[in-house]
Amino acid sequence: MRRTASHSSAAPEAHEPVPAPAVAGERRSAADPAGLPGRALRTEFDFELPRGYVDESGAVHRNGTMRLATARDELVPLRDVRVQENAAYLSVVLLGRVITRLGTLPLVHDGVVENLFASDLAFLQDFYRQVNAEGHTRAGVTCPHCEEPFEVELGGSRLGES
Repeated sequence: MRRTASHSSAAPEAHEPVPAPAVAGERRSAADPAGLPGRALRTEFDFELPRGYVDESGAVHRNGTMRLATARDELVPLRDVRVQENAAYLSVVLLGRVITRLGTLPLVHDGVVENLFASDLAFLQDFYRQVNAEGHTRAGVTCPHCEEPFEVELGGSRLGES
């Protein structure tokens, strides 16, 4: 489900940049900032796997879409017996819930995720963190010696442990 922020009808002042209008169905990269005034809330993010998922017929699926995770997405897998027996399985179940499209596959589920190459799984775990922690785990700081500004990563939690 995609939600959009309401736009005010007042014209922006001359010194303010005019944000580009959101196009219905538009997806932007994870690096594009979310939540800027006048922009639609982004809930889906496109990605391209480094290697790709190979299905039963040998077709390779590399392009996909991941949606933002909900609290339920992170809580429900904790009740899964596979996760209770092996905590490392949490990321597989969680990714199976939030990946909405992968190539031409009719359905993406944890069975698909568990058959990804390790490099693709690692990529998706990092992508999940970027998409779901956008703007929340980095802080702007200033070096006390040279007074040069830079960002530091505050979060170090594993996938599903936000």
